[in-house]
Amino acid sequence: MSSLHTSGDKYRNYLDDRAAKAQDTVYTTSNGAPVPHPYESQRAGENGPLLLQDFHLIDLLSHFDRERIPERVVHAKGSGAHGVYRTTDSLEDLCLADMFQPGKECPITVRFSTVGGESGSHDCARDPRGFSIKFRTDEGNWDLVANNTPKRDPSTHLTHADDSTAFWDYLSQNPESVHQVMILMGDRGIPDGYRHMHGYLGHTVKLINKNGEWVYCQFHMKSQQGIKFITQEDSANYSPDYSQKDLYESIAKGDFPKWTLEVQTMTPKQAEELWETEKINVFDLTHIWPHSKFPLRKVGEFELNENAANYFAEIEQICFNPAHMVPGIEPSADPVLQSRLFSYPDTHRHRVGVNYQQLPVNAPRPNYRMANFQRDGAMAFLNQGSRPNYLSSIQPISFKDRQVNLDKTHAHFASNAVTFLSEIRPEDFNAPRNLWEKVFDAKAKERFIGNVSGHMANCKEEEIIKRQIGIFREVSEDLASRLEKATGVKGYPGIKGMKFNGTHNGMARNEGDRVANGMGAKGVRLSRGEANGAPVSGAHKVPGSKLL
Repeated sequence: MSSLHTSGDKYRNYLDDRAAKAQDTVYTTSNGAPVPHPYESQRAGENGPLLLQDFHLIDLLSHFDRERIPERVVHAKGSGAHGVYRTTDSLEDLCLADMFQPGKECPITVRFSTVGGESGSHDCARDPRGFSIKFRTDEGNWDLVANNTPKRDPSTHLTHADDSTAFWDYLSQNPESVHQVMILMGDRGIPDGYRHMHGYLGHTVKLINKNGEWVYCQFHMKSQQGIKFITQEDSANYSPDYSQKDLYESIAKGDFPKWTLEVQTMTPKQAEELWETEKINVFDLTHIWPHSKFPLRKVGEFELNENAANYFAEIEQICFNPAHMVPGIEPSADPVLQSRLFSYPDTHRHRVGVNYQQLPVNAPRPNYRMANFQRDGAMAFLNQGSRPNYLSSIQPISFKDRQVNLDKTHAHFASNAVTFLSEIRPEDFNAPRNLWEKVFDAKAKERFIGNVSGHMANCKEEEIIKRQIGIFREVSEDLASRLEKATGVKGYPGIKGMKFNGTHNGMARNEGDRVANGMGAKGVRLSRGEANGAPVSGAHKVPGSKLL
């Protein structure tokens, strides 16, 4: 594959192509043949039909027809930018990841998003936001990722802004969502652009240090710009792409947004004690770790200082995966995290292609030449030359020793296989109750009631509203009473007499209401655990060893 020519595109690469100006290029067909004008075509005479032999025209139209890839099932509408992360405060005592050494830097790409809306939806919709970061470390990519909610009504195809029946039906059958609902319907439900919002991993992960000791951890990203919100009434005054425009223009004029990266950590023993004493489950992403007992610890900072040169290549095609971890970071038994470890990369293989990690925006940048046994598939570019895809004695591949003792980190998982479905219990209402009573001030409460009642006005089934008010009543009688007055609907007196489709009701008065969705037929063991999936006392004891 040699050539006498040493100029032009012989050594073309992504960064060179990204930086090239239009005036420095020559218009060609996709196979590189120059074309004198892009709008000309071949015809059978001046007024005859077009010719199939006109490869430039046929190729151009065929590619145009395939310019769109499937949008994300959730997080379809998003914005992003590039920047840099730097560790300001060492985390070496808790984590052996190279990136957490003091002064260490790595390039990052961040993608923000709404969750439920399609790619053309409004940036100022009341919706949770995604906040994902791809850290390109010397040990591979680490992706810090976020959440999801229901979308459109399958019959009317209306969003919950016009028909909120399906929205509230889902939530009223899954009461463990109440804390998220209160944040969504509160002031943080419509942040004033992406620069003015915090981010939270939500899931619990494990950090392992060089001595093989590990702790549970949650990551927080705190905006140095502070948090701001847009009211429901004012949101209609903003453009559909307000958040995208705000982020892009801020970076373009040199006003680079920054966040601090902070952690909360606890030992396995503390996790067990937290469940035994306060019924807070570290594996339940709806539960909040009290800051008074597990204070935030600053690790580093990151700023976004470069806009994408091509939105599709750098933001639409970027793929985040919670399973992308580096040595020193491991998953916990959080069941939602465990399911996402599979779901995210599987989505990328479908949406972008099996070789999605070969795209420049997704490609790792370790300080060694990486290789594996993955070959071929659609659009294989870096197909690893003639190197064998097995352990060869002719061309032996090299290895680095594992830095983490996975047996010690995960060995406490030893049990019988069980079926599991979570159960709503009184402790699930503690965090939303604190939000209402200790975080929301009087004005915030008024806005919350207005937001919820206004949204419920589009719900066509009064029974659903009665159920949701009953759920809110477990949070606060004051909250429920205000909603009843605002909606004109008398809600249920709590959830003790309710049955749910999505979860068992641990607060039900009778056993018939306790089981979810008609489960519990004769001879069937209910998928209900005494600890509701939490780590109980002794859960982390490895056979033949002391408690970790």
